[in-house]
Amino acid sequence: MTQTLSRPRLKIYKASPELYEAMVALETASRKDIDPQLAELIKVRASQINRCAFCLDMHTRDARKHGVGEQKLDLLAAWAEAGDIFTEREQAVLALTEAITELGHGGVSDEVYERAAAELSERELGQVVSMAVAINAWNRINAVAQTPPPKR
Repeated sequence: MTQTLSRPRLKIYKASPELYEAMVALETASRKDIDPQLAELIKVRASQINRCAFCLDMHTRDARKHGVGEQKLDLLAAWAEAGDIFTEREQAVLALTEAITELGHGGVSDEVYERAAAELSERELGQVVSMAVAINAWNRINAVAQTPPPKR
């Protein structure tokens, strides 16, 4: 079901500043020891799946600032079919991000988890999981709030 953006509903940073601060702290902690390009790919891919225009606008711009190429951004929604445009590491992280984002479609399989674990240290794996959880939370907050992307 497609929902049309009517108007912004909730400014979470005003309504619940402690929640907003906790979300910022989670986001900040999740970024530690993760390659910034990989972090932005996680955020953009989850935001594509969740159809969060605000986060897509923000994180595609951030991805470009961190050096993610246009071809990767153009093909991100079809990364699994993009051949070697994405590294094995990126593919493993994107598969894990999708599984975390779409938990209702069977959860995180052993295959997806083991693929990511083979490419990442345990620390990196924890950070990637946290990053995916954080962006999914932001996407859901923005979906409820109907936060529009800024006009440029």
